Amino acid sequence: MNFPAELKYTKDHEWIKIEGDEAIVGITEFAQRELGDIVYLDIISIGKEVSKEEVFGTVEAVKTVSDLFMPLTGSVTEVNPALDSQPELVNTDPYGEGWMVKISIKDVSEVSSLLSAEDYQALVGA
Repeated sequence: MNFPAELKYTKDHEWIKIEGDEAIVGITEFAQRELGDIVYLDIISIGKEVSKEEVFGTVEAVKTVSDLFMPLTGSVTEVNPALDSQPELVNTDPYGEGWMVKISIKDVSEVSSLLSAEDYQALVGA
């Protein structure tokens, strides 16, 4: 399983790539494997500010529907347009083309509460 060191992680299995005061958010390879084949994404927060750990959307897989939790407080500025027609990108490339949203970070001090790749690996027992 892949745990890119340049990313930060949450206990709820989201990853975040921080680029200054903006970030890209997706779900981890571990999460997509647990969910199974992803068939639909519903991002309900475009253009809205979402607090850390609040739901910003859902992911629907063949097995289940799961909430997506925001890693940091911020405003959703973009939803990955490719996922409308190709939700399977989350399964095939969760850390690349399968990203979910871009956000504008409101409080960069919250970054310190995120998990490193090593901490996330320990959390999932990998």
